[in-house]
Amino acid sequence: MPVVLLINGYKFKFFSNENDEPAHIHISKGSGKAKYWLVPAIEEEYSYGFTVRERREVRELVTANSTLLIDKWNGYFGK
Repeated sequence: MPVVLLINGYKFKFFSNENDEPAHIHISKGSGKAKYWLVPAIEEEYSYGFTVRERREVRELVTANSTLLIDKWNGYFGK
């Protein structure tokens, strides 16, 4: 599971066996976990263990870094 970005303690990663799904990112920090689809639009798949403030921060970080995250996904999976 490559960690592609680390910001404010949030680890942004994807799993090597998920190349048959659209581009997405998993985020973790402490006991919090989330998954966001990156295409066709940024959309939260799930989020648990985060406070309301942390969920908002995660969404803002995913949005602000979406181009980088998609590029990392495409580079890793050869798309």
